[in-house]
Amino acid sequence: MSISLQTDVTSLIAQQNLNVNTANESNTITQLTSGYRINSSGDDAAGLAISNQYNADIGQLTQGVQNANNGVSTLQIIDGGLSNISQILNRLETLATESASGTFTGNRATLDQEYQQQLGEITRQADNIGLNSGGNFNSNLNVYIGGARLSTASTSGQVNVDLSNSTEMNAVDAGSLNLTGTNVLGGTAGGVGITGNAVRLDNPAVSFLQNSTQTYTFNYTDASGNTQSRNVVASGGGSGINGNAVITQLNNGLGGTGITASINATSGLLNFTSSGAFAIGVATAVGGGISTVTGANTAVNLSQYNLTHAFTAFDGGTNSETFTVSDANHSANVTLSTIANAGTVSAAVNTINAALATAHITDVSALATGDNTGITFQGAANFSVVESAVTAGTGSLFGAVGSKNVTAAAGGGTSGTNAQAALTAINNAVAALGLVQGVVGTGENKLRYAISLAQSQIASFSNAESSIKDVDVAAAASNLSKEQILQQSSVAALVQANAIPQAVLTLLKSA
Repeated sequence: MSISLQTDVTSLIAQQNLNVNTANESNTITQLTSGYRINSSGDDAAGLAISNQYNADIGQLTQGVQNANNGVSTLQIIDGGLSNISQILNRLETLATESASGTFTGNRATLDQEYQQQLGEITRQADNIGLNSGGNFNSNLNVYIGGARLSTASTSGQVNVDLSNSTEMNAVDAGSLNLTGTNVLGGTAGGVGITGNAVRLDNPAVSFLQNSTQTYTFNYTDASGNTQSRNVVASGGGSGINGNAVITQLNNGLGGTGITASINATSGLLNFTSSGAFAIGVATAVGGGISTVTGANTAVNLSQYNLTHAFTAFDGGTNSETFTVSDANHSANVTLSTIANAGTVSAAVNTINAALATAHITDVSALATGDNTGITFQGAANFSVVESAVTAGTGSLFGAVGSKNVTAAAGGGTSGTNAQAALTAINNAVAALGLVQGVVGTGENKLRYAISLAQSQIASFSNAESSIKDVDVAAAASNLSKEQILQQSSVAALVQANAIPQAVLTLLKSA
């Protein structure tokens, strides 16, 4: 190789290697200080692309695990509410079972008051946990977790917990559980309805007696066999009341009478039951609100043997009427003639009952009808009425000689019928609630399994990303030592390369 002053090739080669060794040393120091093998696209473009995908997957799955944990927490809150509702259903079943017994001697209205309040609490708690009909969580809950890389349209990256109404009625408010309208009041099978009534009290969409009142008159025999009368006023207030509230008001007013109001589970109409004689009169609603019965009407206890007839007051003249009331053991002769003993319905009733008591007939009673225009005879056992004499004039009960037709007892309402219907509804509600609890519990387990898979994927993706992007510290440290030595060698060589042209001076000195 020739010696040249213009171009020092040896020095250029030394400089080139020095630059390479310096760049390598700088890259190795960057790797060791950053911890990454790839610090720029130029380090490994393909590896960086794969690493970035893994990193994106890890970020997605990390948030997905948080989503799933939030989903589990939400379902646990719902599950706690369902457990409370289950306990309330147990209490409702206890109340209904107590009322369903024919030997129950307490006040069913008191039982029903708690029953209705507990129904309201079921709806309140269902609303609180978002599982009322149309509530926040009464829907198909989608929890996105991620991890599905094969297709952007894939649904395998999410967990569905279907609490909607699409397949099962998963709402758990009282209405959705079909408990609205149930009660634990008196009987409905064969109970006494109001004559001509067609108003359904079981329609939850109707508000009765808004800004109105309606008066019920009850004539009945008490436990001692004495005739009594009581008025009960139902009031709807400013916003009106539902059918159950109507029943509650009536039964609160009927306390101690032995008469129980209820809603017929089949017809939805107002019913009354009692083991004793009674007659009912219902006045027209005052105030213009929706009436609880159709117009002004009456009823008598058809579960007793009964005979009802219109009455015209006696004026004290010559007219009179004599008839005989007989049960299986005794007979009572009754004469209506004077103002004192028959000048009013009340006076005539008192005269008849006094004659019955004198004859020791204790299983038949006379009562004024609910509209106070007639007299009804009622008995727990069959009885007969035969009129023997009647004189013309003002005043009449039967008005004709002969035997009167007594209507046979129609098999009165069973005292626990409503409660038995409520028990059926409660049992169905328990089963429906169990299905919802099953969906929620299954959802919790699905989310926990999804969390486990996502955490496993995070670990696997992290390991894969690390193998591509992270620096091998041992190898890098070894490389750094080599590159530092090479750099020092390059510097030393460069010094020697720069000294070569000095030989030219030696040649020039000898010239």
